Amino acid sequence: MQICKYDYFIVAASAGNHALALAYHGPLSDVPVSVVMPTVAPLTKVSNCRAFGAEVLISGDHLLESRETAASLGEEKGMTYVNGYDDPGIIAGQGTIGTEMLNQVPNLDAIMVPIGGGGLIAGVAVAVKALNPHCEIIGIEPTRCASWTAALHNGTPVPVDTRATLADGLAVTTVGSNAFRLAHELIDEVLTVKEGSIALAVLRLLELERTVVEGGGATAIAGLLEHCQPNGKLARLKGKRVGAILCGGNIDMPVLGRVIERGLAADGRIHRFVARVSDRPGGIAQLTQTIANAGASVKDLYHERAGIKDDYAMVSITVWMETRDNEHAADVRKALEAEGIYLVPQMST
Repeated sequence: MQICKYDYFIVAASAGNHALALAYHGPLSDVPVSVVMPTVAPLTKVSNCRAFGAEVLISGDHLLESRETAASLGEEKGMTYVNGYDDPGIIAGQGTIGTEMLNQVPNLDAIMVPIGGGGLIAGVAVAVKALNPHCEIIGIEPTRCASWTAALHNGTPVPVDTRATLADGLAVTTVGSNAFRLAHELIDEVLTVKEGSIALAVLRLLELERTVVEGGGATAIAGLLEHCQPNGKLARLKGKRVGAILCGGNIDMPVLGRVIERGLAADGRIHRFVARVSDRPGGIAQLTQTIANAGASVKDLYHERAGIKDDYAMVSITVWMETRDNEHAADVRKALEAEGIYLVPQMST
């Protein structure tokens, strides 16, 4: 009789980072790992899990469906299911981030924490409040998958409809029951952020910190960017000692390129508008020269004639241009209008 050399097998459902952690550490501990990932999981995370030696199964449109598949697989094959955000051991391990932050800055006034399934903020909240009860714990989650906000409104975790988000690692339909029970009374505030703020946060970290952070990992910074304005919900944090957790740098390069462009648009440095110019020689040249004279740069041009039925001597030009900021873009528009170039209303940015 052949005896299996393994004491147990691990199975988990994850959009990426939890799967990567298990796939990496499994072989180091001589433990086979299988991970179930949703169809929206980034390709780089799927590829890296396989490269680490994990068995990868793509199943489910979102994490809840992947979790159901993983649970069934575990029961069928006698595998141990490890929940990436609600397992007590995982929550406790993630809480050590909070203790490390307080070891470095004991008098922190607030800590910004991204929320997906809730395990990270639960662990951090329990640890930090035990060491420094006066430190605020502020959760930030994408508007497109605000599962913790829904749980707060209902008093218990409930499923929510999620939409595609740059913070794919946080796209959890239902927060963990253990995480919510542990932390919902310890968390001082939970806010949501728009996709543009997430893209801008990724861009800011790249430009200012030279740090590559995925959308979910940059969500805490997105909260600061969106809500720390003079009249914002976090304006009280101005001048305070604030820590922000950056929890993930696994991002597909094509996705990073798209996020950078969205970040530039959110920052007022890429603008789109539609202009109508003469279809005779010199019409488009006048348009591009005016833009250049105003100090902006043309990124892309698209010609369209068929849609203009009222004037066959004109051509519609969709322009993407690079500017310093929104004020500079407004100056460019004024220069174009001064040259008599017609800008189609409601088509800017």
